Amino acid sequence: MNQLHVIALNEGLRLKKALWRPAGRAQLESLERACWSRRRRQDLLEILDQLTPKIQELTRALEVEVEKRPVARRLMTHPGVGPLTALAFELVIGTPERFGCGKQIASYVGLVPSEESSGDRRRLGHISKQGNSLLRFLLVEAAQVTVRTNPDWRRHFLHLAMRRDRRIAKVAMARKLAVRLYWMWRKQWDYQQMRKFGSHVGEPGNRQGVS
Repeated sequence: MNQLHVIALNEGLRLKKALWRPAGRAQLESLERACWSRRRRQDLLEILDQLTPKIQELTRALEVEVEKRPVARRLMTHPGVGPLTALAFELVIGTPERFGCGKQIASYVGLVPSEESSGDRRRLGHISKQGNSLLRFLLVEAAQVTVRTNPDWRRHFLHLAMRRDRRIAKVAMARKLAVRLYWMWRKQWDYQQMRKFGSHVGEPGNRQGVS
């Protein structure tokens, strides 16, 4: 799919998800390409056609499983969190009571910076990347969806990106999301309740969040 996106982008087609709709696919197939490139495009489209029914079947199975799980359904009320992220969070974390605070959750999934200390100096490095790599990836992706749809999250992200780096900002937003999901689960809040009673959960400096 990424390679098909590259073909489209190289020809000026910036359709994103619309590329997979009938009209978008028709545009992709109509692009004038060299002989070898046309063959490669057709091979990729055939692979996509083979995978699509399997993906749809797995998606339906995932949705059925989530319907059985009140925790996952509650987590999905948070913007950006879909069935896969919610289910992965529930299965990987297991039970929220074994964590004392949001910072422990962030550490458990590998979303806190590693630390190097020398004398009186304390240096923060890259994230530890401990824990479940799939959940970490899903949290980063879900947080970016929230950034695109929530003005407050977008302002926070852009502020961090300007101060530090976009990669660091992405991790910070994923960390914030992980902490929020933890407290939603532990307090049995849906998203609206979390906004009302725990609006600063996951914010830097909050004792329940991450610093």
